[in-house]
Order: sequence, then C-alpha cells, then structure tokens
Amino acid sequence: MAISIGNVTLHMGPKSLGAPDDLEAAIVKFIDDAQKTLDVAVQELEQATIADALIRARNRGVKVRVVLEGDYLLNDKPSTKPYQATGKKEPNRELFLALLRANIDTRTDYNPNIFHQKFIVRDRDGGKRGLLTGSTNFTPTGVGKSMGGHGNNLNHLVEIKSARVLKQYALEFDEIWDGTFGAVRNRHETKPGEYTVSKVRVKPLFAPDHSPEMEIMKQMLKAKKRIDFAIFTFSQSSGIDDTMIALCKAGLPVRGIFDSGMARDWSGYPTVKKAGGDLYVARGAGLNKLHHKLMVIDGQVIIVGSFNYTGPANLLNDENIVIIGDLEETDTQAKANQRELAKYALKEINRMITKFGKKI
Repeated sequence: MAISIGNVTLHMGPKSLGAPDDLEAAIVKFIDDAQKTLDVAVQELEQATIADALIRARNRGVKVRVVLEGDYLLNDKPSTKPYQATGKKEPNRELFLALLRANIDTRTDYNPNIFHQKFIVRDRDGGKRGLLTGSTNFTPTGVGKSMGGHGNNLNHLVEIKSARVLKQYALEFDEIWDGTFGAVRNRHETKPGEYTVSKVRVKPLFAPDHSPEMEIMKQMLKAKKRIDFAIFTFSQSSGIDDTMIALCKAGLPVRGIFDSGMARDWSGYPTVKKAGGDLYVARGAGLNKLHHKLMVIDGQVIIVGSFNYTGPANLLNDENIVIIGDLEETDTQAKANQRELAKYALKEINRMITKFGKKI
C-alpha cells in the first residue's frame, strides 16, 4: 500500500518486482478521478490502459491536453513503406493516433533535446485538484505490466494535493504547450517556490530553468547522518559526484544503487567508491531497469521526480524534481510526517539493494 501523509502520497513499484504498489492502478485512478481538466506531460505513452483512461475522461467532458516526446513517434530510419504499421515504436504511434481520434488535443514537444517530463496536472481550477509526478513513464515496462519476458522497471510516483504546488506545474505545462521552454524559452522564470503541504515542505524545480543539480547538491551538503539513493544513471554530473566524494571523505555514509546497464556511463563511481561510497548495481531475474530518480537524506528528506543525475538533464532536457521535507524543520509533527514519507522510500531502497544489488 502507498503511504499517504495528508495530501502527499508516495507510491513505490511495481508489484511484479516485489515493490508494494501498483503504479498502473495509481495512474489510471488519478486520471479517472478528474472532473474538469487533465494536462499530461510525459515522455512516452505506450500503455493502452492509461490511454483508455484519458479517452474515458474526454468522453465524460473533461478537457484533456497531452504533450509527448516526438522522438518516440518517429522511426530511427525513414520507412520505405510509411503507410505500413511496423517498428518497435508502433505502440506509441498507435496510442497517439487513438488520442487524436478521440478528439484529444495532443502535441509533441518542441525541445530538440529530450522531453523527459512525467507529470499530470488534474483539475487546475478546482474539482479533484491534484498533481502526479515521479520517475514512471506511461509504458508497460514503466508500470510493471510488460509481457513476453521483456522485464519491468523499478519506479516511483508521488501525488500532491495543493493549489499552490499545482499552480507551479500548471505554469510549466503552459510553457510546454506554447513551446516557450528549454532552448527556446523566451519568458522570465520565477524562482522555485517552497510550500507547506500537510505540514511537510514541498519544493518543486524544473530543468533547465532551475538547475536542479545545484539544489540536490545543496540538500546533500546539509546532511548530518547519511545519504541513500536509487538512480537510473549518472553522466557528466560532476557536481553531484564531487559532493558525494567530499561527504564520503568527511565520514558521512553514502550508499546507493543504480542501473547496471548505466554503469559504463558513470565514470565517477570508482572515485566515489574509493572515497568510501557503498555502491551497488541492480541486476536480477525479471528486472529490466532500475529507473528511479530517488534520494533520501538523513532519513528525513526525499528527492523525487524525472531528473537523472546527468549534465544534459540539468542543462538541456525538460525535467522536474520535488524536494519533500526540510532538514532544518523544528516543528515536531512536521518532522514526524516527513520522516514517515522518507521511511517508506528508504525501505524500498533497502529492499532493492537486498534483492537486486550487486556490490561494486
């Protein structure tokens, strides 16, 4: 079962890999609860049950808008028979066309780099107002529903019910919808906002505008006890690498697991290991990818979202992260709330290391 602390809910999945939560069910229910609007910004849409939920919403009068990464709708090489439905990306194209046929306003992104968002803004003007974000792509592997031995991906989702947080994501979606973001942004960006939701601090940031890497480094440098992480990939992210090395050398425990297929891309991990980092790669039966972008600091603060710890993610891609909690919090109930959320995330990191981790 997902953990809910007031208006903040955290899901860890998928169940098919031993995690506690059904990510597909969480996404479908979130969509099915919409009463007025749905603004969907997601890299991939390949899971038919999620597309069906969007179509159901449109059919009951909900205004639905969708933005997808255009690269997943194109062939790597031009087809000699473009009217023939073939290729590994065909499920993306089929669902894209299904949304258009259902009269859902659907666009592809304008960013020449990677459109890597995974969020939904629901009922921005009231009704069942809510935000859904995390590391999960809306694909069979993303939600743990793949068939035919293709494996599943480890992921998370977070739901937040807050008008002020929702407004920040709604503004971001409007920028994406209008094409004024990434390399072609032409408006002044407001600084990241910090909000209190169910006595827990929530701070969303968007890349490339807010340079999330700097915020992650800042949160890490506040740590007094330990840092635990589960991350798909590191690459060209020297700031986070250097922060890990400095903390390890100062005697702070740093432990993490990352996807084994991405180990070759993280040139800094031998240095982190040499400095004292406790590092693991994820391997195991049924596992396709460890796809989390998840960090827990001092068992009290969690960092979630779509942001991989890479240079391109920080400077070029469209991404988001959410800092949940505050290491400087003094309110007793607030500290208890954020520790409960962090405990749930940390329990899943521990489970992944135990079940899938190979020490390096």
